[in-house]
Amino acid sequence: MAKSVTNKRQDSLKINKKINSTEVRLIGADGEPVGIIPTSEALDMAYAAGLDLVMVAEDATPPVCRILDYGKYKYEQQRKKAESRKKQKIVALKEVQIRPCIGENDLLIKCKAIKKFIESGDKVKLVIRFRGREMNRKESGQEIVRKILDYCQEFAKEENPSKLEGATLMTVLTKK
Repeated sequence: MAKSVTNKRQDSLKINKKINSTEVRLIGADGEPVGIIPTSEALDMAYAAGLDLVMVAEDATPPVCRILDYGKYKYEQQRKKAESRKKQKIVALKEVQIRPCIGENDLLIKCKAIKKFIESGDKVKLVIRFRGREMNRKESGQEIVRKILDYCQEFAKEENPSKLEGATLMTVLTKK
């Protein structure tokens, strides 16, 4: 079973006896820099405070270690990660399908749906499907796209120019 990248990073933190460098740049429990001291002395200071010695920057010369409660540190990192996941907005791609022989009122209803999707933060993929003899009148599809863009011009814009793929004319609308 493979570990995720975030677990590797947490597991790569060296704690207490696993720190194998001779000297470390120590940051005390209160967050103040102590200086460059031998690792054994830093471990003694951490044990005396009832805390752990955690290597936070292995690439530095000498490596940077902090005196802190490792369990509490891990818990706070998990909370930060969960909080950042909560705040992120996932943009979905909603699809609105239209036929070229759509009525004016039906077109307005589709435009209202597009407005609702875009205002909620999603992108909208507008698909116009041609069937049978409708393939001979592809310019009617471009006319429908123009009508929708005119209606949605104050809150949406066309991400890419509409393109015809087989029997479908597609374009993507995003928030202005």
